[in-house]
Amino acid sequence: SDVQELGWSVAVGVAYLRALTEAGFSPAVAANLIEFRFAATDEQFPTIAKLRAARQLWTRVLELSGAEGVEMRIHAVSSRPMLSKYDPYVNMLRGTVAAFAAGVGGADAVTVLPFDSANGVPDGFGRRIARNVSHLLIDESHVAAVADPAGGSFAVEQLTADMAAAGWEAFIQLEEEWTGANAVGGHDFSPFRDRIAAVSAEREKAIARRKRPITGLTEFPNLAETLPERPVDPLNERVVRYGASFEALRDTPATTKVFLATIGTVAQHTARATFATNLLAAGGIGVEVAGATADAEDLAGKYRAAGSPAVVCLAGSDKTYAEWGAAAIAALREAGATHVIIAGKPDAVDAEVDDAASMGVDALAFLTATREKLA
Repeated sequence: SDVQELGWSVAVGVAYLRALTEAGFSPAVAANLIEFRFAATDEQFPTIAKLRAARQLWTRVLELSGAEGVEMRIHAVSSRPMLSKYDPYVNMLRGTVAAFAAGVGGADAVTVLPFDSANGVPDGFGRRIARNVSHLLIDESHVAAVADPAGGSFAVEQLTADMAAAGWEAFIQLEEEWTGANAVGGHDFSPFRDRIAAVSAEREKAIARRKRPITGLTEFPNLAETLPERPVDPLNERVVRYGASFEALRDTPATTKVFLATIGTVAQHTARATFATNLLAAGGIGVEVAGATADAEDLAGKYRAAGSPAVVCLAGSDKTYAEWGAAAIAALREAGATHVIIAGKPDAVDAEVDDAASMGVDALAFLTATREKLA
């Protein structure tokens, strides 16, 4: 988390400061030899607050060390885990927001990763765009014209203060865990790793339920897209991207489609049909759409014309579900459907369904189960 990154950075900075002063350097000279590198993400305000809080924390450390007046040197790098292999051009937006936040937060140097980094070794175009992001922000958005663009904003100031307080607590906790160790290599990192794992698990849970959306991957995926071909980059094998689980599903698209049993008029079923189509596409599953249907018999006829796929997803309004949803399910099962999903709550229709998909569903578990039924 951002707070953990702050606590860790300050703790390691202090460890190096101690090592350098023990080697004979003055606190001021030692502080001048240290540069901090932080991740800049597309979460704009947390990134701004994190960098501002980092300066506050390090300033306090230097005050206690007798090295007042030494400026903290910050190098911000756009986050690699936030990038997506699918719909990689969205990464341009992520990188731009990260670079903007880093500049506003007061970074001395900003590195923006090319948008196609997740696809392999970036090409010339990707590297050029990444280099130009900072130029555009400075020359056209005038980010460098003000010393502290976010200063005075209550929201940013409060977030900075809260993050600084939490970051200092995280630093103190690490200091207490590392008491007695004389070098970084002698510290016990296991408690900190456990806390990181807990944060990672919560993030994965939020992504799986699409409460933390990833545009182009978990939201608005395009199954027809052609990914840019890039040479393999071994570095990607060591990075766990936030959407890695969904990328794994997309890497092996389902060979069979789900029959999207849309009931009623287009106006009646569009909302849930769109929801179901996007959800299934996030798992590499295509759909065969029935279109406007008048009754259960009409729907069953279109189902047979589509080849009677084993998996069916019912999509319609609550009113249409109540009117003839049960009859539609019965007709579909009689025509050969073996796994019936309903877009909405499972009790939205007066008939037994095998699965349901609605807002807040564990999309990863749902998609994995659906793909198993398609196999």
